[in-house]
Amino acid sequence: MSTVPEREEIDAADKWDLESVYDSTEAWEEDFEAAKEGIEELREYEGRVAADGETLREFLAAYEDVARTVSTLAAYARMRADEDTRDQEAQALKSRGSALASKLSSATSFLEPELQSLDRAELDEMVAATDGLDLYEHYLDDVFRMKDHTRSAEVEEVISEFGEVMGAPGEVYGMLTNADLEFPTVEGPDGEDVTITQANLTTLLQERDRAFRETVHASFYDRISEVRNTIGSSLQYSTKADVKRAQVRGYDTAREAALDGPNIPVEVYDNLVETVRENLDALHRHADLKRRALDVDELEMWDLYMPLTDAEEPEIPYEEACDYVVEAVAPLGEDYQERVAEGLDSGWVDVYENKGKRSGAYSGGTYDTQPFILMNYQGDLDSVYTLAHELGHSLHSQLSSEHQPYVYNDYEIFVAEVASTVNESLLTHYLLEHTDDEALRAHVLDQYLERFRSTLYRQTLFADFEHTIHTMEESGEPLTPDALDEAYGDLKREFYEPAHVDDRIAREWMRIPHFYYSYYVYQYSTGISAAVALTQDILDGDRDAAEAYVDFLTRGSTEYPLALLRDAGVDMSSPAPIESAIGVYRDYLDRADDLLL
Repeated sequence: MSTVPEREEIDAADKWDLESVYDSTEAWEEDFEAAKEGIEELREYEGRVAADGETLREFLAAYEDVARTVSTLAAYARMRADEDTRDQEAQALKSRGSALASKLSSATSFLEPELQSLDRAELDEMVAATDGLDLYEHYLDDVFRMKDHTRSAEVEEVISEFGEVMGAPGEVYGMLTNADLEFPTVEGPDGEDVTITQANLTTLLQERDRAFRETVHASFYDRISEVRNTIGSSLQYSTKADVKRAQVRGYDTAREAALDGPNIPVEVYDNLVETVRENLDALHRHADLKRRALDVDELEMWDLYMPLTDAEEPEIPYEEACDYVVEAVAPLGEDYQERVAEGLDSGWVDVYENKGKRSGAYSGGTYDTQPFILMNYQGDLDSVYTLAHELGHSLHSQLSSEHQPYVYNDYEIFVAEVASTVNESLLTHYLLEHTDDEALRAHVLDQYLERFRSTLYRQTLFADFEHTIHTMEESGEPLTPDALDEAYGDLKREFYEPAHVDDRIAREWMRIPHFYYSYYVYQYSTGISAAVALTQDILDGDRDAAEAYVDFLTRGSTEYPLALLRDAGVDMSSPAPIESAIGVYRDYLDRADDLLL
């Protein structure tokens, strides 16, 4: 165990290559000024953008040029800021990039209301008569689909202007927990001091010394509870913002508004929560297996991350993790595998934790850049899975950008989590089939079970909590910290019935940044369900299944998410994929019962 290094102590080879985007702040500033001018030129189309096909096509081409630049500016600034959230210069760039994106949104907010003012037949005739507009048919279909929830151009501009402000609670939360809030340093089992962070908390809760785990658990939650009212207020106002946005657009609920964007029926959400709740016995069995493996009378919350095996988990160097992932994705074809290997050698990944660095992990980049992956690699198996997960996102982005025009290169989170989780499933299969290290095999089996627990079940718990607090806000119930504790604690007790749920874990909602992304987390659960089904077909040697899956990765947002997944081979409008995933979870619980205990 050791303290977290400063960023300058990290080797350059272990940092992402942001210089490939901008080699200096001056270069960023040049694009920033050009984009500002481009935004002002776009404003000149207001009131005439839908006058004729030529003008519309001209505007869409000009908008794309500006939007691509703004996207790159904002992404670069955000990544610079995430390297060290204490860096005020980088934070200023991030703020300016975000403000520029809001300015672009505001300046072009007239587009959809003006298009929707046309008769659909009139627009179809315009598209048919103008070369190049047929490219935008799906985009225009999406615009008209949202007609009932689009306000006037003036109101849309106001909504856009307030976009940055409405996102302020999440920004405040991020700065508080990543930059300003210092967590305790405690004595590790080896006698050395270790600083608790958001990034290493889960790793520390896997230490064999149970008294140490309890100390970490208590120290972390006692410290974060010192700012409980601040975090409670930030989540309350984030939830209020979601509800107000939905009301302004004429939706009955915030959930309906959030799911309508990607065109996901609310029944998909309900199917997930109901199906998982009907199968909580599988999670309860997993919790009891942990209790038996630890040989304790009662499972405590600081025991949840402990593996089922008492074999020492091997430390996995980053280079070895890269090799594992590259080999694991071989069933997806040589091209996919070569892209993964090349990316790992091309400055995609910012590998290690440093002081002030944003916690967690993500895949970033834009249409005009290489992919970038933020990691906080801890040398454990969980970090290897995280690397595979983020590479799934990165390959999805790269393939989509190469095969689709800018208007369709992006994709909804609903399908994004499929790409990441397929990689995780392939990694599990590869490690179980190819490693001779029995300790590693045992931990892989345990890790796969943990993926089901932490993704399918835990994220569904989060989704249930998120819907609960939005419903409370919509019905006028105050979202006080006590109310948030009660709502979260009740769910935690239901989901982990065989374990003891202490008062501290009822405050776990305070450490979950995803609650600031409206109705986001459920997609992790639907993603693992779809991914497990697709992976089973791919591993069965079905070449058509592998080709259909890779083709799905190239299609961006050319269709709505459910249609894209149906073409790939899975129907998420049905509970069947969720039930199938839980069936696989049960099978692996059987294997764990036989082999690990």
